[in-house]
Amino acid sequence: MEMLLSRRGLVLSLILFLVKFSTAIEIPLSVQQVPTITKQSKAQVAFPFDEYFQLECEAKGNPEPTFTWTKDDKPFGFSDPRILVYNNSGTFRVPNDGHIAHFQGKYRCFAANKLGVAMSEEIEFIIPNVPKFPKEKIEPLEVEEGDPLVLPCGPPTGLAPLHIYWMNIELEHIEQDERVYMSQDGDLYFANVEERDSRSDYCCFAAFPRLRTIVQKMPMKLTVNSLKHANDSSSSTDIGSKANSIKQRKPRLLLPPAERGPQSPVTILRGDTLVLECFAEGLPTPQVDWKKVGGDLPKGRETKENYGKTLKIENVSFRDKGIYQCTATNFLGWATHDFQVIIEEPPRWKKKPQSGVYSTGGSGILLCEAEGEPQPTIKWRVNGLPMEKNPFADDVPFPREISFTNLQPNHSAVYQCEASNAHGTILASANVDVIDVHPLIQTEDGETYSVVVGARAFLHCEFFASPEAAVSWQKVEEVDPLEGERFHVHKNGTLQLNGATEEDAGQYSCWVVNAKGRAALTASLNVRNATKVRISPASPRVPTSHALELHCETWCDAHLKHSLRLSWSKDGEAFALNGTEDGRVTVDGGSLTISAVTLGDQGAYACSAQTELDSVAAATRVTVLDVPDPPEQLHLSEKQDRSVRLTWKAGDDHNSDISEYIVEFEGNKAEPGRWEELRRVRGQETTVVVPLAPYVTYQFRVMAVNEVGRSQPSRPSDRHETPPAAPDKNPQNIRVQASQPKEMIIKWEPLKSMEQNGPGLEYRVSWKPQGASVEWEEETVTNHTLRVMTPTVYAPYEVQVQATNSLGAGPEPQPVILYSGEDYPDTAPVIQRVDVINSTVVKVTWSTIPKDRVHGRLKGYQINWWKTKSLGDGRTHPKQVNILRFSGQRNYGMVPSLDAFSEFHMSILAYNSKGAGPESEPYTFQTPEGVPEQPTFLKVVKVDKDAATLSWGLPKQLNGNLTGYVLQYQIINDTDEIGELNDINITTPSKRSWHLSNLSAMTKYKFYVRACTAQGCGKPVTEEMTTTGAGSKSIGKIPEGVNVTRKMRPVEAFEPGAEPIVRLLTKSWVDNNSIFEDVIETRGREYAGLYDDIATQGWFIGLMCAIALLTLTLLTVCFVKRNKGGKYSVKEKEDLHPDPEGQSGKDETFGDYSDSDEKPLKGSLRSLTRDTQATGSADSLVEYAEGEQGLFGEDGSFIGAYTGSKEKGSAESNTSSSAAFPLRA
Repeated sequence: MEMLLSRRGLVLSLILFLVKFSTAIEIPLSVQQVPTITKQSKAQVAFPFDEYFQLECEAKGNPEPTFTWTKDDKPFGFSDPRILVYNNSGTFRVPNDGHIAHFQGKYRCFAANKLGVAMSEEIEFIIPNVPKFPKEKIEPLEVEEGDPLVLPCGPPTGLAPLHIYWMNIELEHIEQDERVYMSQDGDLYFANVEERDSRSDYCCFAAFPRLRTIVQKMPMKLTVNSLKHANDSSSSTDIGSKANSIKQRKPRLLLPPAERGPQSPVTILRGDTLVLECFAEGLPTPQVDWKKVGGDLPKGRETKENYGKTLKIENVSFRDKGIYQCTATNFLGWATHDFQVIIEEPPRWKKKPQSGVYSTGGSGILLCEAEGEPQPTIKWRVNGLPMEKNPFADDVPFPREISFTNLQPNHSAVYQCEASNAHGTILASANVDVIDVHPLIQTEDGETYSVVVGARAFLHCEFFASPEAAVSWQKVEEVDPLEGERFHVHKNGTLQLNGATEEDAGQYSCWVVNAKGRAALTASLNVRNATKVRISPASPRVPTSHALELHCETWCDAHLKHSLRLSWSKDGEAFALNGTEDGRVTVDGGSLTISAVTLGDQGAYACSAQTELDSVAAATRVTVLDVPDPPEQLHLSEKQDRSVRLTWKAGDDHNSDISEYIVEFEGNKAEPGRWEELRRVRGQETTVVVPLAPYVTYQFRVMAVNEVGRSQPSRPSDRHETPPAAPDKNPQNIRVQASQPKEMIIKWEPLKSMEQNGPGLEYRVSWKPQGASVEWEEETVTNHTLRVMTPTVYAPYEVQVQATNSLGAGPEPQPVILYSGEDYPDTAPVIQRVDVINSTVVKVTWSTIPKDRVHGRLKGYQINWWKTKSLGDGRTHPKQVNILRFSGQRNYGMVPSLDAFSEFHMSILAYNSKGAGPESEPYTFQTPEGVPEQPTFLKVVKVDKDAATLSWGLPKQLNGNLTGYVLQYQIINDTDEIGELNDINITTPSKRSWHLSNLSAMTKYKFYVRACTAQGCGKPVTEEMTTTGAGSKSIGKIPEGVNVTRKMRPVEAFEPGAEPIVRLLTKSWVDNNSIFEDVIETRGREYAGLYDDIATQGWFIGLMCAIALLTLTLLTVCFVKRNKGGKYSVKEKEDLHPDPEGQSGKDETFGDYSDSDEKPLKGSLRSLTRDTQATGSADSLVEYAEGEQGLFGEDGSFIGAYTGSKEKGSAESNTSSSAAFPLRA
């Protein structure tokens, strides 16, 4: 077996060794020896609820001892058949059958063999009686108000402790106070009774908790007669004076009772609690006070309870003896009583006799000394018999010792010493064993010990020998015994090896030799590497609320890793295995994590690594940073009209230096309670002179700032009031507003409360025409606005505003230039000409209006236009006005987004900040033809293996006279490759279908159709289609509204080996025939073998039916969607196979505009195969309209801003479309 040592347990091991060496030698049971009591009962109480009672007595010895008992110093036998005796033991058990009273007494156990007799201490067996109050008739008590009274309790005797309570029949406690008191004996005292003390159910209860018993005395009735009823014929004045003269009296002691005299003795055992009580009757109720005659009451151990009537002194000692005096007083006199306190003590050992092992011819002495109060008496016994019956004549007895010489083997015996006084008896036994034996080694041979480098190792060689033996240790391979400072052999044979090294590992032998012989054993020592530990990070500094993670790194010997255990502690208190209960601190082996650090987490953290051989720890100091505590003790000094010195004391910086202080003030009359920052101060300073404003009652507070953050504000300083003064500044941001011509509403930013400097704030407003040598007009107001009417419209004025208060005016103000109110322009500009740029854009030129006709600041010109009719069909249009504004002083602009091939009317007006002036006469112009929009649809209505028939719709907007269509098509594949583009020019505008032939079978095509005018062709509409295979015909993508004639070849006509395939295709919704149509195809012979006989299988037929049902369901859903107006977009196919040349450039972005029809700007499209004349927006946009936030300038950037409106009375339009470019208002 490998014996394990740890460095942490080293000190404990040393202490155990020293204790072992100082005690008696343990004799092996294999050696003959006198008996020794090893276990015995204490005082035993027979509780009625126990099942049995047991008295224990165990002993050891060689030969094995026998046991006898005495009861009350007389032999006690086990003749009672109820007694159960344990074998090889002195213990016996008595069952609780209810009849055990005769077992009560004091028992003693004796264990004897041929060498001696051991005796136990006295064991008291107590059989308590059930306590009861005696049955008695208690006469009612009747007393007068003010009389003293004692209600006796007289509790029955019983097993301590005893608790006494006074309660009524409802089990409510009788209230005790200065007037009413219950003594330690249980009696209830009244210093003077009152009428409210009358009741018929005063009950005394005695509780015995160890017996689980509470007993009650019979209720007592008390009647208190009030003095005011004593003589009904007497007046109240007579009654009151009589009561005062008879009942008021000086104190008289009721407790202690008068028969004890002026002084009574009190005996208390040392270490107990002294309780003295003193109660006096009298009227008024006396007050009780305590003192120690000739000394002071012991501070810290004395308490006064029950309104001073009880004095308690805990853990009394001999210095507490003396005279204690209680004094009861009222205004009529006083009464005293002295308590003579005597401190005594039961016996306690000063020197106990010690057992010993002696060899033949030896000598010895047994000492027995005890102390106590009174002084204990000493009695000796030998083998349980009085000293007078000592069988050893050579013994020399004295009161406190016994000596003996020339011991022989027959002198073995047990000596007992008893010390007794009035408070108890104590017993001590000493074994005298005379033995001659060769050494007996008690440690197992061949033990293996382990130790870490640098630690102490202990190799055991415990033995017993008489006479005394010599012990030596040596390494097995060495001859000489171990010597030197590193080696020490203890008396019990253990070898202590200090500062173990790797060279100390190996085999060791222990030799024990005495006069009777010798004995030896061997032991092995393993030396392991010491465990090391380190914590990272070292000395971390962490702000509060942040997370902290500590890591514990360890280096451990490979032989010790299996036993390595890590634990964490803070300031010496260990963390639980998984951290704290709230989960804020978690421990996971070598990691300790604190999720939200608080100030309480600051401290020394240690990681302990423990193995079976050693225990080491590493520690680190965690410093928690937090915002500073608020500054304290703010003080104002050097008080001036415009400054004051503020001084403060810095608070705790919580481990982070204060970088600055923020001084705030409160005193703004407009915002009371609002704190504003006044000054910042360096962290090294705690005083500052702060500037002040006049007419403010200041209060200051300070906040400290460190790297973590800002502290809470300090407590406010005392208030400091500054005297008023004239304003230091004038209002700012002077401006004008006007709602009507010639008006000036002058406004400014009023002075803040802190800028007013005094009471009676007003504003002196002055104004005059700019540059005029006239007197200033002036008006004083209290608010921050003034309305002035001027003789002219939009005229410049010099305006100045000066602040004044009751103490004077502010500095000289600086004038600002403001304009009087504007009026509407009173004349209209004239459109000079309209130049057509293209079919959708025109350039307008107009004459500007004179400056004096603007009556304000000219903001720009506004063009209104509306479409009157279409030139293509001659249809007239209701008036729906479009608006386009041009900012600034200019005489031309570009108007985009017009409908091609149409007639328009246009007017113009000027506008300023007040609003728009009169409108000019309408100007009529027309736009030329443009390119059409794309056809409304393109559909493949019939598909053969080498031909297809197409149909398309008329464009929504023709934008001119239609000249025909361009049809283009090309082959497309599922890859990115596309075929050559083919063109067909259709010059008949009314033709909207075309039959294509000479197409390739089973080939996918894409078709493009464009509508054309004299100006060119528009955007294409596209469609895709796949031709059918050889020998079959089908309808490609059947669009809405196209009927397809059913064509079917009989099944008999299929080629031999061909497989019929049934496809369900959508039929036109025009007729009421079946919504499905069968199209039969055949596959080539090469597939014939793959499908032989499959069509005859039942599962195949079922599968086909299921597919048909599913398809029917899907088509029904599509039918419902179509009936709701849904459309199937062709954009997905256009995205997959884009028109290779149909993507024209995006229309240029012109700006914001709108009209009632919301027509988009038109642009030109380039042909897929050839260039066409650009008829759209290919021209320069330099001349385009310019608005307030125009998008182009003269360099080609658009500036115009468009707005839309519908004139009153114009017809409503149902057409709507969005603009083709983003617009800005």
